[in-house]
Amino acid sequence: MNLLVYIIAYPFIWLISRLNFSTIYLISDFLYYVLYYVFSYRKSVVRENLKLAFPEMSKKERLEIEKNNFRNLTDIFLETFKSTRMEENELKKRFVFKNPEVLEKIYNNNQDVIVMCSHYCSWEWVFGIRNITRFNINAVYKQLSNKYFDKLTKTRRSQYGANMITTKDTFREISRLSKLEGLNFYGFASDQSPKKSTAVYWNNFLNNWVPIHIGAEVIAKKYNMAIVFMDLQKIKRGYYEASFSLITDKPKDFEDFQLTDKYIRMVEKQIQNKPEYYTWTHRRFKHRQSPPN
Repeated sequence: MNLLVYIIAYPFIWLISRLNFSTIYLISDFLYYVLYYVFSYRKSVVRENLKLAFPEMSKKERLEIEKNNFRNLTDIFLETFKSTRMEENELKKRFVFKNPEVLEKIYNNNQDVIVMCSHYCSWEWVFGIRNITRFNINAVYKQLSNKYFDKLTKTRRSQYGANMITTKDTFREISRLSKLEGLNFYGFASDQSPKKSTAVYWNNFLNNWVPIHIGAEVIAKKYNMAIVFMDLQKIKRGYYEASFSLITDKPKDFEDFQLTDKYIRMVEKQIQNKPEYYTWTHRRFKHRQSPPN
């Protein structure tokens, strides 16, 4: 079944990868109306997430965010397929890193770095980062259940030189790389909800008491890595900017969970400024509980 789905979908992916951006965005406009008005794709999930995250907003305000979110979703969906055959010069023009000197300073200090970001804007284009840093690029990702799409995803994301690490192999692979020569960059998207059975830390995120991933903090402290937040912003359709903010280059100076809290607060600010660019189609608050007294 997985192979059949892949065989059916691949011609569409192949076609999108070869179209120009003007045509892609015309298709995106059409796809938005189909997903939102015809199939109502995860509309109830998005609506519930926005209600939980922004209870103070009016229904009209949340509806506007909801529609803009689906417009952004179809853009990202097709931009991801386009990146399978996207030239590096085109990527450099459309995805700009504003202050790479933050990473350069860490590199010059002979320190590995964890760069944390959220599922916001077009995170799929971030792999062009190889062009602005001397670090070896590694990205932690959640393995897809469909092995054919997983292979395609790994190939697409690694085409610019990134080493892809599955979440289940993270600790083992970082341990291995730490023994080799060269400095490493590890990309983490830690805004998704961990499994409730494995959660060890809970805190408030967008007005909801939820479990939060702490793996990046644990690894940073163990190997004395710097931690940087990467803020992605959409400038206009098909154009993005990324900026870096140092959270710390002395992770062992912090109490447990303080670094995770700093990261979560930065993600909150990012989302609150322009909530339409966050990925609301996942059940962000599925494990929410009442906060402790």
